[in-house]
Amino acid sequence: MAAAGGVTQNLTSPRARWRRTDPMAAHDRLPEPLRRWAADAALPWSAASLLRLWQRAMADTGCPTAACARLSRAEQSALSREVPQVWGPQHPASQFG
Repeated sequence: MAAAGGVTQNLTSPRARWRRTDPMAAHDRLPEPLRRWAADAALPWSAASLLRLWQRAMADTGCPTAACARLSRAEQSALSREVPQVWGPQHPASQFG
């Protein structure tokens, strides 16, 4: 039901208004090896974060396989920091690092 005067602003999420791009389209524009890596990633990486890490890794290594390995190490590092905070130090994944 619309508010008086047809105002429905409170029915939309403020976050939805901030988003300028379609996140799925942004992922679709990523390089193929990076999209394949992201499909198996444990964390929900944004396309912007993935692309930034990918470009840095490709500049350093020049090799898509090495760049994917670097992304995997970055993800493991992030997981080793986040898992104990989210699920506690007794979680089996807390042992990785």
